[in-house]
Amino acid sequence: MKRRNFIKLSATASVIGLTPFELQAALKSFMPFEDCPNISNRKLVLINLAGANDGLNTIIPISEYSTYANLRPDIKVPENGANKYITLDDTLPSNQQIGLNPILTGFKSIYDKGLLRVMQSVGYPSQNKSHFKSTDLYLTGNDGNSVLNGAETGWIGRFMELYYSDLLLETFPLAVEIGSNKTSLGFHGEQAHGMSLNITGQDPSGFYNVLNGLGGAPPTNIPNSDYGKQLEFINNTDALSNTYAQAISSAFNNGQNDASYPDTDLSNQLKTVARLISGDLGSKIYMVRISGFDTHNAQVQSSGDVLGKHSNLLDQLSSGVEAFLNDLKSQNLADDVVGLTFSEFGRKAAQNGNLGTDHGEIAPMFVFGNPVAGGVSGTNPDLTEATSSNNFQIQTVQYDYRQTFGTLLQDFLGADSAIIDATFFNHSTNNSFTNLKLPEILSAPLSSACLTLTNKLAIKDDKKWLLYPNPFNNVINFVSVEKAPVLAYNLYNSSGVLIISNSADLIDGAVSINFKNLSKGVYIFEIKINEKREIHKAIKV
Repeated sequence: MKRRNFIKLSATASVIGLTPFELQAALKSFMPFEDCPNISNRKLVLINLAGANDGLNTIIPISEYSTYANLRPDIKVPENGANKYITLDDTLPSNQQIGLNPILTGFKSIYDKGLLRVMQSVGYPSQNKSHFKSTDLYLTGNDGNSVLNGAETGWIGRFMELYYSDLLLETFPLAVEIGSNKTSLGFHGEQAHGMSLNITGQDPSGFYNVLNGLGGAPPTNIPNSDYGKQLEFINNTDALSNTYAQAISSAFNNGQNDASYPDTDLSNQLKTVARLISGDLGSKIYMVRISGFDTHNAQVQSSGDVLGKHSNLLDQLSSGVEAFLNDLKSQNLADDVVGLTFSEFGRKAAQNGNLGTDHGEIAPMFVFGNPVAGGVSGTNPDLTEATSSNNFQIQTVQYDYRQTFGTLLQDFLGADSAIIDATFFNHSTNNSFTNLKLPEILSAPLSSACLTLTNKLAIKDDKKWLLYPNPFNNVINFVSVEKAPVLAYNLYNSSGVLIISNSADLIDGAVSINFKNLSKGVYIFEIKINEKREIHKAIKV
C-alpha cells in the first residue's frame, strides 16, 4: 500500500466527517439460535462508480448484439477477435446472455466461483440525469418523483441511527469513507450530520498519532456566548476525531493483508478496508470511490478499439474486487462481507460524436461476496426503446436501486421491516421495499424467525430501567424494574461529551430528576449497574 503522510490541517478543518457520539454503536450481537447465524460482524462495502458508468460497454447484451453494434459502431466491444467480449455464462437463457467487457477477467473469475450477481437495468422512477441531483437522490433514498424520505439526510445515516440506536458509546465510527474529500450525504442522520469517518488521503497506521499532535491544547475558558458554543462544538468534534482516529490506527496496525493487490487507487482503498476489517474495527459500512466514469469523450482511445478510459476504469474495478475477495477469504473473513457497486445513472444507448457516451438512465449493479448467490437478475435491456425520438434512452427500470439495498439491510444485516420503511419507502407507489425484496441475491437470506430473534434482542427487552416521559421537558422519571436502591448514571450530550456524572437514592425503585438547565436536544443516559451499563437515548424539547 502506498503510505502517505497525514495532511497537516486542523482536525476540524480537514476532510474528516465525524460520527456523533450518541450515534456510536457497537454491532448488533447475539448468540446463534437454532439455525440462525451470528450476524454481529457483518459488514457492507459500497463501491461508488462516480460519474455514471456505461452499462452497455460493461455488460454487452449478446441477444441484441446487432442492435447494440448499430448504435455504437465506433465504440462497441467486438464479438470476435483478440478483444472480443467474455461470455459470462453460456448456460443462461438467451435473454440473459451477457458478454463482459474483455478487461473484466476478475469479474469472470469471481462469477465462476459463484460470488458475483449481476443486476440488470437498475435505476429509479423518473430518472434525473444531473450528476449532483441524481447522486443526492441515490444517497437520500429518494427518486425522481419524491423526496419524502428527506432531502438533507442519507438513507445509510437513518438506518444506522435506528438499527444501532441502543448500542452506543463506542470509540469507533459506524462507517468509514475513503476515496473522496467530501463526507457523503448518505451518512447524514436525522439527529446529526456526518455519521462516518473520512480517512481519504491519510496513512491509517499513524492516523491517531499525527492527528493528536495537530491542534494543541483546547482552550480552558469558553465564553458564554454564540461564539463560545461554536468553540465548544469545535473542541468536541476535534476530541471525537482523535477518539475515532485512535480506533482506525489501532485496527489498521492490528490487521493484515494476505493477498496481492494491483497498484491502483481503488485497490489501495479496498486494501485498507480489508486490513481494517482484519484488525477488528467495529464499523459496519465502508464506502470507497472510483471516479472518471463521465465518459463524454475518449471512452475508447480510437475508433474500433475497445481499450481506453472506460476500459482502464473497469480494469481497476475488476482486479481490485478480485484481490479484495481473495484477501478476505485467506483470512476467513469472507462470510461476513457483502459488497456492491452503484452509479448515479447510466449512459445513452447510442454513442456520441466524440467516441463517448452521454447521460442515460439505467445502469447495472454488481453484488459480490461469499454470502452472495451468483447469477444474473433481470434480462438484457430492450434496445429498441432507444430511438431518436427519446434521445436514445433505455428507460425501462427492472430494479429500483432500493430493492437491492433493502434486501441486504434485512436479509443480510437483519433489520426489521419498520426500520427498512423508515430508511426508505417507495412513495411513488406507496409500497414498502420489504415487499419488493430480491431473495435471489443471497445464498442464505435470514429467515423470518431469525429476523424476529435479531430484532427482539436488538430492542433490549431485558432492560432494567424505564425512563419517561421521552421526549421530556424538564423532569425525567427513572424507574428500576428490579427495585434498585440507587441510581448511578452518566449523562452525555449529542457530541458524546460527559456533562453530568451523578447518583440518586431511589424510593420504591423510582426517582424524578429535574434537568431544567439542559438545552433542547438529544442526550444519552448511561446507567451503571454493577459492572454493566444500560444505555437510554432521551430528547429534551
